[in-house]
Amino acid sequence: MSQPMTMRAIRADGGRSAPRWRQIVVAALFLGLALLLPLAACAPITSSPPLAGTITFGVTIPITGPDVEEGRYSLDGYLLYINTINQRGGLLIGGKRYRLALDYYDDQSNPALTAQLYQKLVTHDNVNFLLGPYSSLLTAAAAPVAERLGVPMVATHGSADSIYSAKDKFVFSVISPAKDYLRGVIAIVLQRDPGASTVALLGSDEAFSHEVLAGAAEYAQERGMKVVYEQYYPRDPDDVSPQIEAMKLTHPDVVLVAGHLQDAILFTRQAHALCLSPKAVGITVGPAMSEFRANLGAQGNYIFGATQWTSALNYHGDDLWSTPQVYSAAFLKAFPNYSEVPYQAADSTAGLIAFQQALETSGSLDPVRVASALRQLDIMTFYGRIRFDDRGVNVYKPMAVTQLQPDGGDYTVFPLDVAQRPAMYPMPPCMGE
Repeated sequence: MSQPMTMRAIRADGGRSAPRWRQIVVAALFLGLALLLPLAACAPITSSPPLAGTITFGVTIPITGPDVEEGRYSLDGYLLYINTINQRGGLLIGGKRYRLALDYYDDQSNPALTAQLYQKLVTHDNVNFLLGPYSSLLTAAAAPVAERLGVPMVATHGSADSIYSAKDKFVFSVISPAKDYLRGVIAIVLQRDPGASTVALLGSDEAFSHEVLAGAAEYAQERGMKVVYEQYYPRDPDDVSPQIEAMKLTHPDVVLVAGHLQDAILFTRQAHALCLSPKAVGITVGPAMSEFRANLGAQGNYIFGATQWTSALNYHGDDLWSTPQVYSAAFLKAFPNYSEVPYQAADSTAGLIAFQQALETSGSLDPVRVASALRQLDIMTFYGRIRFDDRGVNVYKPMAVTQLQPDGGDYTVFPLDVAQRPAMYPMPPCMGE
């Protein structure tokens, strides 16, 4: 899981069902944390007032269930921020000094359980603020709870537009919306091959994937391409070969897949076995994660992956880390078991940066004042710009695209002005074999 930490754990279910563990992270003291301290910006608090208390953020994490890897990434992004701030003396809010804590439960990737646990975080655990769970499906379950109870929630992993509404006052999202996920793949293809004309779409039957593929279809049609296939499979599938066989009959130039890590692995294996032969394949969650390459080896070559963030991007922010490169170095020193920084970790850290800015601006822990400050937020960070539209959605940060290449590397290939390598196109027949 994560690096060793100081925490207390209690059973959250009274022993009546499958174990659901509650973790309260007050301060994590782990090997290499001292390496986080000499950051250029935001010097540690010196000659500070005495500790006034602790600000506790509540969240659920998939410690068990199908999204375990994504959950681990998101948790470690939270821990990096909280540990760093605490080691530097905490936050000064309205002239008072506070340490930070993270109170989280295992949501098992279950929407009904997630809603119950967010209620519990607020009414039983008395957390100050909420962070969104992993996935749009679970964020859609948590957001109404936050809004009803009047507790600000910054969603860090829920990109579906259907979650957010202009009438809501307490729910915000730092990540780019789902409809933008795969547009960069289409842009790369048409930049290299203006004659590419057909697109096939395949996705999980959930709000996130529907919105991703709707956005991709809209953009493809705007660019003169035709959607020749569109189909959805049930969540957590064990076979998508019928969809791949049907897709093959349309001979698409580009195949775009929206789902999650295990879906992406399954699709890629079966597409290889069935000799699917488009010119390009783009997938949402999966290719940018190290587990994708670890499971697939060379079968992952040439595949494009949508990502919210990479360490190659050219941002210069006013936050503690300021650039993607500084953030990446700090994360890898704190968590040396990673070979690269997952974008889900950066998403998590960005959500807490948004809260920090709102807390400091409002000078208060009052939820209404903090929500008002979030609504007016407009900052540049290592993660990119964080600003919310009238629905609370960050539409101001672009997506990026990576590609797995035969030398074993995963390279940022879009936006073009920060590309580490040119995209390899077209993909050889039979998914690159």
